[in-house]
Amino acid sequence: MTKERTRLERLFLRIESRFPRIGKVLYRLRQPRAIFIRVPLGILLLLGGLLSFLPVLGLWMLPLGLLLLSIDLPFLQRPLNGLVLRSERRWKLWRRARRDRKFPPPAG
Repeated sequence: MTKERTRLERLFLRIESRFPRIGKVLYRLRQPRAIFIRVPLGILLLLGGLLSFLPVLGLWMLPLGLLLLSIDLPFLQRPLNGLVLRSERRWKLWRRARRDRKFPPPAG
């Protein structure tokens, strides 16, 4: 197993632990026998993300579609891992800054 594949597996495990309902579905989709469901679903999610101006569809579909396709397309694994890591860091920094603005330290 390559370094990128290992990182991708850890990413899926984190998603599964944070979102249990979605995690069950992702676990089943990650199984080797689900390739005939995973690839078309990934393509449909990408197309739905591109049509995000419609009411039901949204940009949330793009990363999910890319994640599903990266299981079977190794050339997507490295860029997607980097993107997810940078996004998580930015999310944590944003939440921390928001929390600090909301609850400033006491003046002493």
